[in-house]
Order: sequence, then C-alpha cells, then structure tokens
Amino acid sequence: QVHLVESGGGLVQAGSSLRLSCAASGETFPEYHMAWFRQAPGKEREFVGSINWRGEIFYYADVVKGRFTISRDNTKNTVSLQMSSLKPDDTGTYYCAATKRWPPTSPNSALYWGHGTQVTVSS
Repeated sequence: QVHLVESGGGLVQAGSSLRLSCAASGETFPEYHMAWFRQAPGKEREFVGSINWRGEIFYYADVVKGRFTISRDNTKNTVSLQMSSLKPDDTGTYYCAATKRWPPTSPNSALYWGHGTQVTVSS
C-alpha cells in the first residue's frame, strides 16, 4: 500500500512557476508509475502527466506539454511536478496518484490517491 501527501500549492499570477511535491510512504513506491491529475470546480478530474516507475519515460497531456515537468526520486519516495508559464486554466486541485497502468491517463487507472493541493492562477 502507498500513502501519498501532496504539498506546494498556492495562489500565483499567470506566467508564474510553481513546484508541487508528493511524498509517498510504503516500501513499494518504486514499483509504481506515478501520475498527476487535476480537478477544477464543476469539472471532471483530468490527467496532467505521468512518469514511469524508473523515472525514464514521461507522458503529458497536450495542454501542459512543454510547460510542466515531472520528476521522481525513488530513494526519497517523492515525485514532483514543476509547473511554469501558468495560466488561469491551470487552476484546480492537483492530485498525485500511484498506478500500475501505463500510460495512466484515466483516473480509473489510479490505485492510490493523495488528498490534493490547491493551485490558483490569477489573471
């Protein structure tokens, strides 16, 4: 089992950068692919990006490609989401998820979820 806790959210202006972190507990963390999803009020949870278990393969949603970067450190059980050139449309609650599916583009593929961290981008 994997327990996930996100951090790093906040209120920023459009064009700014923000780094989200997800700390995982559980010895099996390195066995999981990790993904970030987000959910805006009144909208469905959507895929943002993912990194495979070894940290070698990446997959991003088109809307964030070139602006967001995912990384992980299996020695520290952490995964990060570096966000740049933020837009108001990036506003939402960001969740990290652990999965065994690749690429994990559907929320249904997640086995474990964090509680989420709020990101608000003002125009």
